[in-house]
Amino acid sequence: MSLFWENKLIKERKETMKTFMANKENVNHKWFIIDAEGKPLGRLATKAATILKGKHKATFTPNVDCGDNVIIINAKKVELTGNKLDDKIYYNHSRFTGGLRERTARVMRDNYSVEMVERAVKDMLPNGKLGRQMYKKLFVYADENHKQEAQKPEKVEIK
Repeated sequence: MSLFWENKLIKERKETMKTFMANKENVNHKWFIIDAEGKPLGRLATKAATILKGKHKATFTPNVDCGDNVIIINAKKVELTGNKLDDKIYYNHSRFTGGLRERTARVMRDNYSVEMVERAVKDMLPNGKLGRQMYKKLFVYADENHKQEAQKPEKVEIK
């Protein structure tokens, strides 16, 4: 094949193949609601993080916040498998000497269920400016009452 034909093929290929790249102006943010009752915490957090990132869309772009808003209800009724309720420990530190606080997953689920679900989802999001922007679109409620009825969220089922 001559050089002329190779150049012509390259030019044709460049004209026909155009990759769609999402940007702030052409992204639509929808609303989804997830019921956490009886669902494992990890599967719930994975599904929520995937929706927040926008990976469920065909127009996913890694450097743009193209994800959707997520509402999680019934966080108090989330499940943990195995012995995680007693073995898993959540650590917080006040940054003062001796300021380490430890809580088991059972204590977190009973008293701080919203924080437990938020932490699980936040740890699955990217670190940095884009991850913080995605995290702002997460809304977690301990019971089934929420403030976003006006947005008419779509229900998401977790297997």
